[in-house]
Amino acid sequence: MPDVRTLSDGIFEVTKGKKQLATKNLDPGKTVYGEKLIPVEGIEYRTWDPRRSKLGAMVLKKFNIPLKEDSKVLYLGAASGTTVSHVSDIVSEGAVYAVEFAPRSMRDFIGLASRRKNIIPILADAGKPASYAHIVEPVDLIFQDVAQPNQAEIAARNAARFLTKGGYLMLSIKARSIDTAANPKEVFTEEVKKLEQAFEPRFEILTARDLMPYHEDHLGVLAKLKE
Repeated sequence: MPDVRTLSDGIFEVTKGKKQLATKNLDPGKTVYGEKLIPVEGIEYRTWDPRRSKLGAMVLKKFNIPLKEDSKVLYLGAASGTTVSHVSDIVSEGAVYAVEFAPRSMRDFIGLASRRKNIIPILADAGKPASYAHIVEPVDLIFQDVAQPNQAEIAARNAARFLTKGGYLMLSIKARSIDTAANPKEVFTEEVKKLEQAFEPRFEILTARDLMPYHEDHLGVLAKLKE
């Protein structure tokens, strides 16, 4: 019998031969990206690959994950839905507003969203939150994983419109998307400083850690709106 340990609300470590990150499958019997399904005492768990998910990597890097069963989430950079599907599992009674700019990725993503009633797919540019303001309600968490140079500014724009008082921001800062030639550590320092000082609203940085060995030249950040 596999052993299951709770790491955080809705996030588990399942040991079956080896330890694997997992979430409870909201769409039993179905996989999203070829992950394994592990039944344990009538519950089906989906393994969560941290090498294909920045949020999964953040879990293993010991970030506090501020998600609950009824959380409302704005996910910027949904791609084809690998990580969004795990967020959907975690916030089973909540909602995930998932923004993606690329039509091809969105076509793949639509199929996933059609089977999961808590995912609202939005084809839009994350840098233009006004274009989807009529769809998105106030959220408890913004998770951002976008390959654009103005990542801190995009986060601040969306937080100003959608993040509730006391809400959280999690983002994966991609150094090579900001400056291909600069030292990644210098890029990370500058982007974190922007989150703290450059825009309104401003953020208090709670955790900032590189995502190696899962993702090269990426910094994971957990921040909270300043009171």
